Amino acid sequence: MTTKTDNQQEQKAVVAPVNLDTFDWNAYENDLGVYNAPKEEIEAKYDQTLSKVQVGEVVEGTVISLNKREVVVNIGYKSEGIIPVSEFRYNPELAVGEKVEVYVESAEDKKGQLVLSHKKARQLRSWDRVNEALEKDEVIKGYIKCRTKGGMIVDVFGIEAFLPGSQIDVKPIRDYDIYVDKTMEFKVVKINQEFRNVVVSHKALIEAELEAQKKEIMSKLEKGQILEGTVKNITSYGVFIDLGGVDGLIHITDLSWGRVNHPEEIVQLDQKLNVVILDFDDAKKRIALGLKQLSAHPWDALDANLKVGDKVKGRVVVMADYGAFVEIAPGVEGLIHVSEMSWSQHLRSAQEFMKVGDEVEAVVLTLDRDERKMSLGLKQLTPDPWADIETKYAVGSRHTAKVRNFTNFGVFVEIEEGIDGLIHISDLSWTKKVKHPSEFTQIGADIEVVVLEIDKDNRRLSLGHKQLEENPWNAFEQQFAVDSIHTGTITELNDKGAVVSLGDNVEGFAPAKQLAKEDGTTAKAGETLEFKVVEFSKATKRIILSHSRLNEEIKRAEVQAERAEKKRSDDATKDSVKKLNASVEKTTLGDISGLAELKAQMEAAAEKPKKAAAKKSAKAEEASAETEE
Repeated sequence: MTTKTDNQQEQKAVVAPVNLDTFDWNAYENDLGVYNAPKEEIEAKYDQTLSKVQVGEVVEGTVISLNKREVVVNIGYKSEGIIPVSEFRYNPELAVGEKVEVYVESAEDKKGQLVLSHKKARQLRSWDRVNEALEKDEVIKGYIKCRTKGGMIVDVFGIEAFLPGSQIDVKPIRDYDIYVDKTMEFKVVKINQEFRNVVVSHKALIEAELEAQKKEIMSKLEKGQILEGTVKNITSYGVFIDLGGVDGLIHITDLSWGRVNHPEEIVQLDQKLNVVILDFDDAKKRIALGLKQLSAHPWDALDANLKVGDKVKGRVVVMADYGAFVEIAPGVEGLIHVSEMSWSQHLRSAQEFMKVGDEVEAVVLTLDRDERKMSLGLKQLTPDPWADIETKYAVGSRHTAKVRNFTNFGVFVEIEEGIDGLIHISDLSWTKKVKHPSEFTQIGADIEVVVLEIDKDNRRLSLGHKQLEENPWNAFEQQFAVDSIHTGTITELNDKGAVVSLGDNVEGFAPAKQLAKEDGTTAKAGETLEFKVVEFSKATKRIILSHSRLNEEIKRAEVQAERAEKKRSDDATKDSVKKLNASVEKTTLGDISGLAELKAQMEAAAEKPKKAAAKKSAKAEEASAETEE
């Protein structure tokens, strides 16, 4: 391309030197031989030295000067074009002599100035350039204009491309703003032709280089090797360390010998650390690192004189339902099982006794230095309540206990903290048949008990409630003798029979077949009837009752009474007939008439019992018919 300097040299070869002080302007204006050639020829040759430019054309120019505001570009035209420096913001390294593409907006403005635009030139060819960069995997430059959601907006050939945050660098970016107004190299990684969306990546440029670095670093790794690294990222499960091109992970359990709730308690971002290689996988490019391994294990520094039975102090670091872990020295922990927190035998959660951060004192129960395990006890700091159980709760002594739990076979009660006992269901009441303890008492209630038996080895107390009173069955033997009759109320009814309350918490049982009433119906729950004792057992505390048997005995008594009455009537009739026969011979006509009257009376008397029996039978049949209906 012809420059302005070349044009001037060519003009010097054609035009003779001129002295402006003596120059004949008249001759020049009238072409009176001022030049050594005709004026038209001179003008034609001058025009040949200038570029032919067309408005709307993209041409290449040369930067001849630049400052903070403008860039002057020569495209070989009679005047240079001036372009705002902001159009070259994507290329801060622009220098004089550099070739740039420009768009001719106007060959001459009002001031006679050539008007150029570098921005429009880039835009006209930008889409082709972007597609070409993707096809050829070309490295291009772009200017980061601003932040956006999830990444940055980059000016590439005048097109706004998207740079995802994950594609800025191989390490996580914490401050996106430091990249704004920077020019960086990128690769085009994705283009949406329909929507003309472009995605670029800076990370892709350095991944290949990093991959080579990783291979070199991995080839030199050895287990146990100590390296210096920088904390790259912190997660809840560990810390990622940059070892100079390859990352390794320190798992949270390998940060410290003590408990670590979160790695941030131990390390900080960008902190430099010495780490030891625990393991690595060439195929997966994974490196396991350790930090705590660089210091001695705290168990090795544990007091050599510490033994079982000693008291220690520590801080609760972890809570679980089954117990609490107490740190007695950095990295040295012991477990207090929930069963060792209280002498009480009730199942309770460890959270009821302590919480994380509590300072506690405990007794060493077991100590295994080889396995680095220790168990501690809290209840051992107080006297064992079972130590003097025979004296404090002697057999036969009475106490007040609190109901703690029910089972089908009895009630568990607590006399004091750590002293529990069982009241068997059979020892709740002398008279009442208790099917479940909940019928007799309730959880949390106080109940009077008597100590029946002590099993110190197994820490068991057998207790009783009914033993607070004398056994009433000794008196019941006379009161509820067999064949005695009592008034009772049916409290419960089932297929086998009925439970009958006889008063004073005394209950009897009437079999189903013994519940038939006089009218043929069966007694119902809630009815109060007369019952006869048919069986009494003091040993099994059982009273068997019958209501039907009372009805049967009444009927039997009525039948016997009828038979007796009939017999008396028959005997009287026979006596009268004998007397009549004896006096027949002495009887007169008038006497005969009297005898006839006497006979009629006797026959009527004989018929009267028969009519009463027939009437009673008719009433029974009528009642039976009503029952069936």
